[in-house]
Amino acid sequence: MTNVSKKNETRKRIINAASQGFRSNGYAGIGVDGIAKKAGVTSGAFYAHLGSKDGAFEAALSLGLDEVIAAIPEFQLQHGKQWLVAFSDYYLGQAHRDDLSCGCAMTTLSPEVVRTKPELHAIYENKMVAIIELMALGLDGDSHEDCLSRAWTVLGILIGGLTMARAVASVKTADKIAISIANAVINIAGEVKEPLESAPPPI
Repeated sequence: MTNVSKKNETRKRIINAASQGFRSNGYAGIGVDGIAKKAGVTSGAFYAHLGSKDGAFEAALSLGLDEVIAAIPEFQLQHGKQWLVAFSDYYLGQAHRDDLSCGCAMTTLSPEVVRTKPELHAIYENKMVAIIELMALGLDGDSHEDCLSRAWTVLGILIGGLTMARAVASVKTADKIAISIANAVINIAGEVKEPLESAPPPI
């Protein structure tokens, strides 16, 4: 492995560790030393690659939202007109509810973004708009604006539903929340399009 490859691999490992750490513990719940230890590097290596804890959060946020940007077209391609049912079942399912460290960054990191600098708000907005555009492509309606509006509503309900399902004490109640939210999502989404022949390029 070349030095450049090693450097890239180390950076990737640090970002993944930061992403998992922030999703599990929140921004205040893990520090540079904890991220470095999780990544198997020194704190000096952390600073050399990401510069600061804020730099790590920015990289982790981008990584997490890019995962959703990649996932939406895959669900649309694999499940056709049932893509939203499949996505909702996955998103609200117990495995995803229980997996904070590798779960959806939209749910875990959105509250953290609220308290960050304006530059991160802009990154968050741009990526969320990209996610909504992809979701809208999988919906059918009178206009693109109508599909966008329903996509925002659907995503907001899913994020809120996952938050509630994770917060309650019993699996039974969490399952009830998941079922109710999934049903609401399907009702609000309305008509769903046939899948595209290939995934659209990232926005």
